[in-house]
Amino acid sequence: MDNGLIPQRYAKALYKFALEHDNTVEVYDLAKTVIGSFETNPALQKAIANPNVKTSDKERLLLAAAGNEADEAYKRFVKLVIEHKREEFFWRMMIAYRDIYRKANNIAQVKIITAATLPDNEMERLRKLVGDSFKGMSLEFSESVNPDLIGGFIIDVDSVRMDASVSNELEQLRQTLLRSK
Repeated sequence: MDNGLIPQRYAKALYKFALEHDNTVEVYDLAKTVIGSFETNPALQKAIANPNVKTSDKERLLLAAAGNEADEAYKRFVKLVIEHKREEFFWRMMIAYRDIYRKANNIAQVKIITAATLPDNEMERLRKLVGDSFKGMSLEFSESVNPDLIGGFIIDVDSVRMDASVSNELEQLRQTLLRSK
């Protein structure tokens, strides 16, 4: 089976189960926590995919990845995934669930990347700019700093990018000069 198909199927099943039990929001929050655990600890994916690690240890790892917030739905889902020997796809399942939930609830992921840390009032102005441009959508913001931008900012809203960075301006100027030869 395709690597994308397995996570999608399990995520859809989890979403349907959560919808039936009126706890999609709780599972969404757990999914974000688990995704964060995998992102901050790459060894977690290696341990989960390792056939030499005991199943009971994998189960404990996946429960620990959710922190202290693991509810019954999540615990049952972990058991199901392990029983079907699909634990190596768990991270992707959580990403797929997050994406399904966001699509169903009209939520856009917004990443604001700046060249330096901005004061709170400037960051709020950028958030307002995005909010005004994407009315009717719920927005989840994340911020980061990338000094390579030299100055300015980049805003990614799902697959839409607004690049107002100095490094981008310099690259466009360079491309213009190359074309004018």
